Amino acid sequence: QVQLVESGGGLVQAGGSLRLSCAASGRTFSRYIMGWFRQAPGKEREFVAGIRWSDGRTYYADSVKGRFAISRDKDKNTVSLQMNSLKPEDTAVYYCAARGFPVLAVDTAAYDHWGQGTQVTVSS
Repeated sequence: QVQLVESGGGLVQAGGSLRLSCAASGRTFSRYIMGWFRQAPGKEREFVAGIRWSDGRTYYADSVKGRFAISRDKDKNTVSLQMNSLKPEDTAVYYCAARGFPVLAVDTAAYDHWGQGTQVTVSS
């Protein structure tokens, strides 16, 4: 059974940085896409970034390109999201997700497993 556990959220001022981590267990992830999504109050959950476990290829939403960086550590089975130059509009609950097919998808329905989420709040 796949388990995803996020950590690293918190409160930060605009322009600051945070690093989120997702500890993944219960499966070999060699054929997986790992993704980060976020959901702000009153809005739908949206794709933020994704990484193909096998070769580390990365994908980003336009809204975070150049500010966020996703990475994975194969030895520790973790996926991280480094968030720099944070803006108030980045405020949301951030979720780690796993897709058991090695092709990127940005729709939430394409992901099989989800973490519980971690709150990120950016103050102006």
